[in-house]
Amino acid sequence: MDDTYEIFVPGRVCLFGEHSDWAGSFRRFNSALEPGRTIVVGTNDGLFARVRRHPSSLIMTTTTDKGERIGPVEIPMNAKALLSVAKEGGFWSYAAGVAYRILTDYRVSGVVIDNYRTTLPLKKGLSSSAAVCVLVAQAFNHAFQLLFTTRAAMEYAYQGELLTPSRCGRMDQACAFGSRPVDMLYDGDFLDVKPLSVGRPLHLVLVDLNAKKDTVEILAKLQACFPFAKSEDEEHVQALLGPINQDITRRAAEAIEGGDVAEVGRLMTEAQRHFDEYGGKVCPSQLTAPVLHSVLGHKPLEPHVYGGKGVGAGGDGTAQFLARSAEDQKAVAAIIERDFGMSSLFVTVEPSTPVRKALIPAAGFGAGLFPATKACKPELFPVLDSDGIAKPAILLNVEQLVAAGIEEVVIVVQREDVPTYTRLFQERVTPANYNRLTPAARRYADELLELGKRVRFIVQERQEGLGHAVLCAKEALGDGPFMLMLGDHLYRAGAASGPSCTEQVVAEYKRSGSTTVGLKRSPAADVSAFGCATGAWLDHDDTSEAGRRLLAISEMAEKPSLAYAREKLLVPTLPDDEFLTAFGLYVLTPAVFSALEHLVAHNLRGHGGEYQLTEALEHVRRTEGLTGVVVDGKRYDLGTPEHYLEAIVGLHAGRGAGESSRIAAVADVAGPSAGSVPVSGSASGAAASASPV
Repeated sequence: MDDTYEIFVPGRVCLFGEHSDWAGSFRRFNSALEPGRTIVVGTNDGLFARVRRHPSSLIMTTTTDKGERIGPVEIPMNAKALLSVAKEGGFWSYAAGVAYRILTDYRVSGVVIDNYRTTLPLKKGLSSSAAVCVLVAQAFNHAFQLLFTTRAAMEYAYQGELLTPSRCGRMDQACAFGSRPVDMLYDGDFLDVKPLSVGRPLHLVLVDLNAKKDTVEILAKLQACFPFAKSEDEEHVQALLGPINQDITRRAAEAIEGGDVAEVGRLMTEAQRHFDEYGGKVCPSQLTAPVLHSVLGHKPLEPHVYGGKGVGAGGDGTAQFLARSAEDQKAVAAIIERDFGMSSLFVTVEPSTPVRKALIPAAGFGAGLFPATKACKPELFPVLDSDGIAKPAILLNVEQLVAAGIEEVVIVVQREDVPTYTRLFQERVTPANYNRLTPAARRYADELLELGKRVRFIVQERQEGLGHAVLCAKEALGDGPFMLMLGDHLYRAGAASGPSCTEQVVAEYKRSGSTTVGLKRSPAADVSAFGCATGAWLDHDDTSEAGRRLLAISEMAEKPSLAYAREKLLVPTLPDDEFLTAFGLYVLTPAVFSALEHLVAHNLRGHGGEYQLTEALEHVRRTEGLTGVVVDGKRYDLGTPEHYLEAIVGLHAGRGAGESSRIAAVADVAGPSAGSVPVSGSASGAAASASPV
């Protein structure tokens, strides 16, 4: 990739649980306290920057939200200089603190950071200082390929800010997770982060109250209640930031995921009421907040909002409303401007975009099955499906995609293969042959034509790798997420009654909102044949080795050597002779296209002289993050005779009990005119035992 990187870091809004992050940290000293819990989401506004390496210094230029350019400032990349600037305080201290933390762990030279645009209002409770810290951590991550996970970048940002006079909590660096809402738990030094799915859009309005508050005083008075309460009021503050907050935040998370937006608004109002009742008693000079309450209680706003509360430390800083719709968002801002002369900022938290399209690359040569592939592509080889019907392999995949809710399937083919695929999916059999079919076969022929209405074909003129095939379909796939399914593979779920392999990967995308890679556990002997991933488990609370399925990917390598895999790609808790390899199913976001275009524009070919998808995914990982999900199922490769035979036998053996009636349907579908022996009774059992293939 080019040595200059674009980075965007949003601000963050705490929807619920302010102050509970530092309150939960006091469990190190008082285990009777409850953990803290917050729900945090990134803003639509933030810091835009370009970064590149520098041989000896941290050089940074920034742009304020008013457009004023400040800097550049240059700090030598040595520990003494960085630590000195960090402890001085001021804007540059955040960058210096993070750079110091990274320098203590990595051999890095320096970076140039040009924060050329800032759309995030400063000092308004949106964690602009934390955004700067995350920006610097990501700058080093990109420039030196440090392979940070999102959690690692967040941790370096937090540790760096702790070196400054700022007294941030762990919540502030949640902007590292981007625009996804996250549910964060704080238990002493332990931090757990879980992305939240969003059932319905949340239309937030943030109001700058144009007033003053003393955050230092607020924090001092609240933190004086910990770790051991010395009065009834201090006990109430501990309850406020402990069990009361836990209850409200739990209900809010359920409401957000369930799409109950009205309940989310009611809970905001409830949270503010508790904060006024208990927090206000220990810091009345700041938390009485007359300006905040005059805005929250403004009657003309009631028809347009579900609820509201303060943001950040509390007091007269920023108000937060949950509007009833996008139009109500505008109405709230207009009323606030008219009646108070205050400006507003919109934050809209959208549900994950549904995965409506899928891509199947099917333009390969199939060298492993030559010379059979001179007559028929591997994707068209016949297999016996669980419904007892012999189908071209690609038809099983299209049916699985449609069953998972995919509305359109794009198949990338060679130009000379278009008539064959068109005949399969979109042309009727001749009337004479149609009449030879049994009634069941005729019904399936009609269903196949209906299925074909969801299929379209894209021609790949030159076969230059999987990444190139994906790029060929860019226009057809549009600007939403899409499922990528390898055409020369078949996929079967581990449980007959459970979700399909496709459904499992789509479900994880809906949960995380990020590019999702299906993974499988593979022996060391298979590593060099597939893309291979490593990272940190997200479901680390599951102590069983088999139970861990979700991975924050920190590196992907295309067909690595076993030596490289053993050095760089081991995954915690897996045996040393097992690795996580690509399953062949992905949900990709449009970000992959810009990465692929960069590879092609600079002729950056990978393994085999082709444009590799894995290389593009590495770029997406560095900019947006990648989530891996270990699929409960089996992938059958059709690329060699041995694998093809394994697929046929495996699919047959995997049908399980109760399939005999569907096996018998083969006779009904084919009919006597096909020249087959009827399969029924004992004859069926004899045929199956004699020739399972």
